[in-house]
Amino acid sequence: MDSKLTVDEMWYVTTFEDTTGASVKDCIKNSDEIIFVVKKGDMGLAIGKNGANINRAREKLGKKIEVIEHSDDPVEFVKRLFHSLRVEDGQMAGENDKVIRVSIDERDKKMAIGLKGKKLSKVKMLAKRFHGIEDVIID
Repeated sequence: MDSKLTVDEMWYVTTFEDTTGASVKDCIKNSDEIIFVVKKGDMGLAIGKNGANINRAREKLGKKIEVIEHSDDPVEFVKRLFHSLRVEDGQMAGENDKVIRVSIDERDKKMAIGLKGKKLSKVKMLAKRFHGIEDVIID
């Protein structure tokens, strides 16, 4: 990851960490949400019992929030980006391990791609940002 956080993103990170107790590795604000990538093992802290922490953070930040747990393993990281879907398998593909192929249950493929490809674009952006992955292919 070679990006710098804006002043707003630094405030979001501080507020999120103070509210949830989770350690944030990165924060990306796009037009309609804030994405927090938390340290491996901190997902439970970020969410809290019955979603209490993430709901408090949403209130304080006044934004839609998505939380992703980091992994040093690129395939595992990409699978986590599809956390709410039925991911059947994931593996490196292509030359130089720069492509990840993910098998997703047929019932979830539309959600994996998202409206106008929005979800898949976000997955590709995060995979590239954290692991230098050039493409993510859904089977």
